Amino acid sequence: MKKIVLVRGGGDIATGCIYRLRRAGFPVVVTEIKIPTMVRTEVAYGNAVHKGEMTVERYTARYMSLEEALLVLSAQQEGRQLATIPVVTEDYEKVLDIVQPTIVVDAILAKHNLGTDTDDAPLVIACGPGFTAGRDVDVVVETMRGHTLGRCIYDGPALPNTGVPGNVGGYTKERVLYAPEAGLFTAKRYIGEHVETGEIIGFVDDKPVKSQIKGVLRGVLTSGLLVTKGMKLGDVDARCKDSHCFTISDKALAVGGGVVEAALAFIGESINGDYV
Repeated sequence: MKKIVLVRGGGDIATGCIYRLRRAGFPVVVTEIKIPTMVRTEVAYGNAVHKGEMTVERYTARYMSLEEALLVLSAQQEGRQLATIPVVTEDYEKVLDIVQPTIVVDAILAKHNLGTDTDDAPLVIACGPGFTAGRDVDVVVETMRGHTLGRCIYDGPALPNTGVPGNVGGYTKERVLYAPEAGLFTAKRYIGEHVETGEIIGFVDDKPVKSQIKGVLRGVLTSGLLVTKGMKLGDVDARCKDSHCFTISDKALAVGGGVVEAALAFIGESINGDYV
């Protein structure tokens, strides 16, 4: 039987992990919150919660009950229906108890641990800061852009969160749209559209949210959601490559590669006793 992987989170980085795990042949189930707030919705399997289903590159994620997900996972373990990725919103602890995955991947990227523990599965992997390998998880995968992006850490933490978004097209904080206040967000532009400096992307209640740079709108929060002050609402990419809006990013694939490395190393250890 194939090893089941439970991935916490369905945002853009998690999607890179999910995609690469599926390409490597692992049956995967995704747990999301009931109202996801990712902004790169066109490349997020978790967006299936909003849309019912979400196709990113070659795989389609479907929002379903845990009971339905078990049927899909059973078929995948037998080598059937490999293209479907179940996305569920039941409590993480309930999903753990019922699915009993061999591998858990925390790809929420909350910058702190929201309850993932080494006891959750035989192998527990976490992405990014907030975790320490050898203490609260087995492996940490680095998520900070640079020389160590995607590296597996088997002892110690990821690099600390700087609070500054990574450099994309020469911009860091300037490329990210933040909520100016708490309220109801309404998007006025769509992912893939080209925007100018100062252009209105949407509103929080009646307060406009403007782009600080010229580029293509790579991500924007789903309209109709309540937001808090300072919450991330969108992302403008100055490189102006439309395809970047609709394909998994280099960063997400690098992190996903680290996750697959850790998973395959664990399986190899079960065969030859050499997991280091």
